[in-house]
Amino acid sequence: MIKTNWIPLFTLLAVVNVQAQLRVWNIKSLDEAKDKNTIEIRAIIKEANEKLNQTLVTVVDKEMTPSSGDKHDYMSMGRYWWPDPTKTDGLPYIRKDGQSNPEIEKLDRYPLSDFARSVETLALAYHLTTDEKYAEKAVADLRIWFLNADTKMNPNMDYGQTIPGVRNGMGRGEGILDTYSFFEMLDAVEILKESKAFETLDQMAIQDWFKTYVSWLQTSTVAAEEQQAKNNHGTAFDVQLTRYALFIGDHELAKKIVNQFAENRLFTQIEPDGSQPLELERTTALGYSTFNLTHFLDMAQMAKSLNIDLLHQESKDGRSILKAIEFLVPYVNQPQAVFPYQQIKEWEAVQENLRWQLYRVDKMLEKPLYNKYYKNRLKKAKKNNTSILY
Repeated sequence: MIKTNWIPLFTLLAVVNVQAQLRVWNIKSLDEAKDKNTIEIRAIIKEANEKLNQTLVTVVDKEMTPSSGDKHDYMSMGRYWWPDPTKTDGLPYIRKDGQSNPEIEKLDRYPLSDFARSVETLALAYHLTTDEKYAEKAVADLRIWFLNADTKMNPNMDYGQTIPGVRNGMGRGEGILDTYSFFEMLDAVEILKESKAFETLDQMAIQDWFKTYVSWLQTSTVAAEEQQAKNNHGTAFDVQLTRYALFIGDHELAKKIVNQFAENRLFTQIEPDGSQPLELERTTALGYSTFNLTHFLDMAQMAKSLNIDLLHQESKDGRSILKAIEFLVPYVNQPQAVFPYQQIKEWEAVQENLRWQLYRVDKMLEKPLYNKYYKNRLKKAKKNNTSILY
């Protein structure tokens, strides 16, 4: 990155102000855990040390090329789509809900999430230790993914979650969910600006990348499919667009989405009894209900930074985030047999995720309501930093 000795003051302040608008992570909680040298803190440092010597797999490293002919275009395959056994070439692929096709590992989905995770872990380690080696590696990863001409990802998801044999290789709106990994990564970017390794020009370039991506999200026909989705995909679209709008300083757009979120998402997806019908119809019903709840809470945290209380917003007939939680809590810490819907896999993993979401919402309430469901039950999982970041 070329250094410059002179940058207009208003430009520098704009970059600083834009990135200071929102933190999803609770840095105070992180620092308290640091003082106690908790197991989570030690796990972060250990993982960061492992990341120091890891080389990123980038979008240009995939064997396949999108139909655009440009490997810089992100490409993934729909998780639940499999070759049709009745066809010689298997095309077009057919859907098996809840059953993941291992072919998804061949494209960009996991490299993107691995990249985001690497930046997050390294930035946290830098904050905890002030050791520049962690920041230098995180910044190098950011440059590889967003800036370097040979390796960067183009700011679009035109080829996300493609289905072989369908739409001539064009992606689907569902593919936008793949960039949800950037949601928390932007907090890592915020942390990294404290480092001398993260130059102002880096910050501006990454901000420009997200400006272009925000424009794509608002104008692309593929993105329009996701925005119009009535289930967790629509929720995740709004959460992402809000997060990126805040990152680039478009507060008007962010507030518009947040102010419409209850009517557009909560009250249309949550029934008066708290059920989420479009998630309950899935073969992993508890998993998807919890997944969508996670998005609701992500938006509620951002809304709070804008002085908007989404957590307690309720429709005239009683639909709300808290009602969605009340629908799910009877199944927490229970055997799968009590759940009257399908959950064809990962019952215990979903239970653990739901416990973490209850822990998280208690952190957002003035008085905890759900601690009896997770007290003494949460696992100190190496890769779960929820206990210290929320």
